[in-house]
Amino acid sequence: MPGSKPTAASYDPEAVRAKYLAERDKRLVPHRADIRDLQADEHFARYRDDPFTPFIQRDSVADDVDVVIVGGGIAGVLAGARLRKAGIERIRIIDQAGGIGGTWYWNRYPGVMCDVESYIYLPMLEELDYIPTQRYAFGEEIRRHLGAVANRFDLVDDALFHTGVTRAEWQEDVSRWRVHTDRGDEVSCRWYVLAVGILNLMKLPTIQGMEDFAGRSFHTARWDYEYTGGGPGEPLTGLADKVVGLIGTGASGIQCVPPLAESAKHLYVFQRTPSAIGERGNRPTDSDFAHGLEPGWQRARMDNFQGILMGRPAEVDQVDDGWTQHYAAVQHPPRADGMTMTEYLRSAEALDYGIMETHRLRVEELVADPATAEILKPYYRYLCKRPCFHDEYLLAFNNPNVTLIDCPAGIERITEQGPVVDGQQYEVDCIIYGTGFEAELTPLFRRVGHEIVGRGGVTLAEKWADGAASLFGMMSRGFPNMFVMPAPGQQAVVTVNYTQLAVLGAELIGGAVGLLERRGVEVFDVSAEAEEAWTQEIVDSFVDSSAVMSACTPSRINNEGHPEARNPRDGNYGRGFGDWFGYRERLEQWLESGTFEGLELKVRSTTS
Repeated sequence: MPGSKPTAASYDPEAVRAKYLAERDKRLVPHRADIRDLQADEHFARYRDDPFTPFIQRDSVADDVDVVIVGGGIAGVLAGARLRKAGIERIRIIDQAGGIGGTWYWNRYPGVMCDVESYIYLPMLEELDYIPTQRYAFGEEIRRHLGAVANRFDLVDDALFHTGVTRAEWQEDVSRWRVHTDRGDEVSCRWYVLAVGILNLMKLPTIQGMEDFAGRSFHTARWDYEYTGGGPGEPLTGLADKVVGLIGTGASGIQCVPPLAESAKHLYVFQRTPSAIGERGNRPTDSDFAHGLEPGWQRARMDNFQGILMGRPAEVDQVDDGWTQHYAAVQHPPRADGMTMTEYLRSAEALDYGIMETHRLRVEELVADPATAEILKPYYRYLCKRPCFHDEYLLAFNNPNVTLIDCPAGIERITEQGPVVDGQQYEVDCIIYGTGFEAELTPLFRRVGHEIVGRGGVTLAEKWADGAASLFGMMSRGFPNMFVMPAPGQQAVVTVNYTQLAVLGAELIGGAVGLLERRGVEVFDVSAEAEEAWTQEIVDSFVDSSAVMSACTPSRINNEGHPEARNPRDGNYGRGFGDWFGYRERLEQWLESGTFEGLELKVRSTTS
């Protein structure tokens, strides 16, 4: 099969399945998903420290505001902007980072960029009259743009940075939330917004002996430029005499390999599972890109992208990249008239094989050493892992100072000298963990990182212990005046372009709070009937894909090899990744009606 063309004659379904299962089984090992608790781990808690912005001591804040937003990334900034547009004056963003940006604040490793087209990923381009400089923006440009949005809507001056919320509790007697932080702050607010994002918990694997390593080590989400030298987009001048070990070959790992290869004396790349690396085709924005753009162009372009990914016909593919060409195809394979379900599934499998063969052939074409190329070939279905796109990663393995280490079962242990794989010691000066973040489906109550106490002393963790319970995936009974930005795993929908979902969530929150304020509503809560009905819609549309996904190589997409553990209550509005357009229509109609159907409202008393 290696090197074969993806033709019908070369495709042997049984042989392909056997190969894929054999590769899966190499990686389906006990404790593969074990991770460190970075909030409590004595040795590795330091990995969470901010290396980019100095920590400044300040007095504790006691304040009463209209809105507290937890999170200063895309979700929080967009929520704040829409609230400002709705006339809300007193807003405080609280974030553990030292500034605006969320994941783009923390991810400043060399080569970091977004894998979604910048013209649909960077939000509010029309409002700020800004056109990204690259087709796929680098992290610094994204972070600066989010900062510009926050400044435009005056969200920075009152923000509490380097501050973590420790507890939020609903106070029934005054109809407000009281928010406590790790810096002694107590902030009271009418409306509480959780905008913590979907990739906000840094993931560090548990490997025997990690704490014994004598050299320097850090995570890509806290890049140590003091050690490596340089900065984003600059040569890593401190690594010329250093041997570096990089653990992880997902999105973070593949992006920082080329800069490390250019700078380090030697680079060892430890790979558990190869990613499918498609062509990115990045390029500067054409000088005439903005010419002729009409108002509403960004939403239209987002919709074009999302529609194609959902299998909707489109006259023109405005983005035309690996997502729309390959990812959309495997998610929605064409079905000919009269085709049985068995025939359809076989056809989908053959289509997936052809796409994966294209990726494997690309590896052969770009990587000179056949043995290295074989290790880099992904043997699983394209739908099994989130794909990656890069133009320089594979070529980096042609450098004589780069060595790929195949370790499908993981690293055996780490000693003072470095990692050990299959009994062989690799001596390195520095270990970089490119191991990403906890999965998007991490429960909301874990992602928020603090205790949320609603009516009757019930916590969000207790309420959602058996699965999500909400209205629209954005409000939950027993937690009055609290909004949650929509995200995977919480009864909303999934989008490849997270920004589009964040835009929708922000529009609902800003519109709802503005209208509630104008109506004099003091408190809202979700009715039991509305929450039950919405949750039942989610459960009814749940499709158990474990039969297919259990054959996949373990990844965050299939719950590290255990897709059967997925809870139907944590599903989406609509089958599969959800019905994005139907979901948006429901939210927009609900807001436009102005009746707040499904909410129980308490209006402020007009008596003096």
